[in-house]
Amino acid sequence: MRQSLLIKHVLPFFNWFALMILIAVGIDYLLHYFHWVFVGRYLGYVGTFVIIFSFVYSLRKRKLIQVGSPKQLLQTHEYMAWAGSIMIIVHAGIHFNALLPWLALLMLLINVASGLVGKYLLKSANEALAAKRKALIDSGNDKESTDRKLFFDAIMVDAMKKWRVVHLPISLLLALLSLVHIVSVIMFSK
Repeated sequence: MRQSLLIKHVLPFFNWFALMILIAVGIDYLLHYFHWVFVGRYLGYVGTFVIIFSFVYSLRKRKLIQVGSPKQLLQTHEYMAWAGSIMIIVHAGIHFNALLPWLALLMLLINVASGLVGKYLLKSANEALAAKRKALIDSGNDKESTDRKLFFDAIMVDAMKKWRVVHLPISLLLALLSLVHIVSVIMFSK
């Protein structure tokens, strides 16, 4: 069971995170190799707009817009935020020029990690709860006794659904640091 959980839920998290970093390093290497380092500056703009556009899901979830399927918009949010993060990592490069951009980059990495953890942890918890519920019902338990036996598991899954309570402040801090970075670049650029 542990190996299955590891392979099914933990490994995909690490794979997506590592792939994001490897792609960013690969693109950065190619830009340096072909002397196109200036492209990295523009990838910061594009990546930021891609991430901002990915928040259409949040607007739909909060019923501020009625367009699109929430499930499809969530998948779009996940992939666009991931792709935008790659562009921003390339934009940041492996150079240490100032503290503020590095703090924003660190928050970006933490934000992506929290999003991936939420995605895979919540999926795992929901699947485990559904499997336990099915096993109890298949073994002859009625709905009421099944609900009693799964009470604490259901509470745990509900608590895990609240991972967004952590993800949202991280996203807001990332947005604030990014905004301060952008304003300072505009103010102090030559």
